[in-house]
This record gives sequence, C-alpha cells and structure tokens, in this order.
Amino acid sequence: MLIYNVTVTVDIDIHEDWLRWMRETHIPDVMITGMFISYRISRLIGHEHEEVEIYSIQYVVEDMDHLIRYQNEFGPELQSQHKARFGDQYDVFRTVMEMIEHNEVMK
Repeated sequence: MLIYNVTVTVDIDIHEDWLRWMRETHIPDVMITGMFISYRISRLIGHEHEEVEIYSIQYVVEDMDHLIRYQNEFGPELQSQHKARFGDQYDVFRTVMEMIEHNEVMK
C-alpha cells in the first residue's frame, strides 16, 4: 500500500473556510473516485509561521496503478477546482510514500 500525501500551507485568513471546504466538498469528491481506501487530515502544530496553517491530507491507495489512474483521470479537474476556489492563498506539494508497516485495521 501507498500513502499519497498532500501537504498544504494555507493563509491564516482563510484556513477555516478551506478546511470546511476540504471536509465537505473536496475530500468527498476525491474519495468517490474509488481510487483510495481511506484518508486522514492532520494539522502541523508548533511551527514558526504565524501567517499560515499547514495541513497534511494522507490518502491510502492500494498500489501505484490506482494512484496513476487518479492522477491522470481525476486529479487535474479536482486540483483545478481547488485552484479556482482558493487562488494563490495556498501552496501545495505532493509526495508518495510506501507503507511499510501499520497497526491500524484497514478494510
């Protein structure tokens, strides 16, 4: 299994609206693609940047084939919607990690 990690640095002025939109709209749209098994939203605490909040959204994906399919078929449109909604009020970077071991029960 893999983790598709999306780290987003969001302007402090909009972070509550951004988080609400992520929970109510964007993440459900990502999950309905059927490419991911689960997700987790985390917020970085204790960082030194007072003008932003930093979030990590981690999507668990079965294999690279599912991730590539997501990136090719669904990702561009969903990322475009995010850009249209929040413009230049955020920065994002994406990484892929191999899950070596975990103690969560996954279906």
